[in-house]
Amino acid sequence: MPSPSRCQWVPLDKPDYVAYHDTEWGVPVHDDRQLFELLILEGAQAGLSWYTILRRRAGYRAAFRDFDVSKVARMTDAQLERVLTKGNVIRNRLKVFSTRTNARAFLAIQKEFSSFDAYVWRFVGGQPIRHRATAMGELPARSAESDALSKDLKKRGMSFVGSTIIYAFMQATGLVDDHMAGCFKARRDG
Repeated sequence: MPSPSRCQWVPLDKPDYVAYHDTEWGVPVHDDRQLFELLILEGAQAGLSWYTILRRRAGYRAAFRDFDVSKVARMTDAQLERVLTKGNVIRNRLKVFSTRTNARAFLAIQKEFSSFDAYVWRFVGGQPIRHRATAMGELPARSAESDALSKDLKKRGMSFVGSTIIYAFMQATGLVDDHMAGCFKARRDG
């Protein structure tokens, strides 16, 4: 049986990447823990390939308390230093320490809006934005929605949340569904 058609960017020789595309990418996320995880991982990706982060995902989960935002917000400087020296993460001091800062801002957003989910989905009117590009060059790197979300997150004290990072976050969490026109995942919505 032939394998299904996938987005052009999916490296078929990397089964974990294929699984990520097939089961997670572009699927609407409404769980705050998952939203926090993907926000942090997308920020960690800045300047790197997604596969570099995907291969270290278990390390990030171990280092950052399975992305329990309350626990991450309480991490001490010493604990973050230990992540830098012993964790299976990208050892960038700014990125590692921003995780705690972003957790604290995330908690403030949850308090204000009752959940991060309620907050973030407002930026797309509560429904995924769907694009159906036929070529890689048609996929945007940012949008008016990612610009607005990025600006608001920065105003709330977050870092590593530039518009391009936030657009990738929006794709990962299904706020934006950018599965390409020939992809089997794009066919599910007609």
